[in-house]
This record gives sequence, structure tokens and C-alpha cells, in this order.
Amino acid sequence: MEDCIFCKIAQGQIPSTFLYEDDQVVVINDINPQTPVHMLVLPKKHIQSLAAAQEEDRDLLGHMLMTAKNMARERGVAESGYRIIVNTGRDGAQTVQHLHMHIMGGKQLPEQMV
Repeated sequence: MEDCIFCKIAQGQIPSTFLYEDDQVVVINDINPQTPVHMLVLPKKHIQSLAAAQEEDRDLLGHMLMTAKNMARERGVAESGYRIIVNTGRDGAQTVQHLHMHIMGGKQLPEQMV
């Protein structure tokens, strides 16, 4: 998508430090971290939201989850615990219209987070 900031980041058009990259995803630090560890898993394929994902995206979605698990381990929060968040749509607080996963950890998280 032409005006999508996450597409531009994933394609290297906007400078960003990749914590991880492969042929399907990139992982970056969130620019407005809510926890000591707060990363984003961005698919290189533009998918507007989880609600817009198709059956053909099943393997990519699984890959995103496995990447999140591996990054949590790499950043030292796998043992103590972490949260994966996928905001979807306006009411789900999705602010960038490109599917992405938040990986949050490094402190005790409340039972509910906004």
C-alpha cells in the first residue's frame, strides 16, 4: 500500500533498526513503548488488519506468532512472561491500518490493558 507507514518501514523506505528480519516479517521496537520490552512484528505483506486476513495468510499469521515467541526469548522476557496484542479496527484501538503484533513484557502487566 502506497501511504502505509509500516509498509515503508518493512520495505526499508523509512529508516528503522530491525531487531529481526526474514522474507516475511520485520521486528522493530515500538516508538512509544508502554513496557520495558515493547516490539512490533510487521508482516512485509500489507494486510489491513486481522479482520482482513484471508485463508491464504494462515502460514504468515503462524509465522508472526512464532517470531514473537522467539523475540520474547531473545529479549529475555520469555521466562517471566509477556503479552501479545493485535489491535483490530477502530473499536479495537488499531491506529495504523497494517496488521501488526505488539510484544510487551519486562514488568508485571495488569490483568487488563488499554
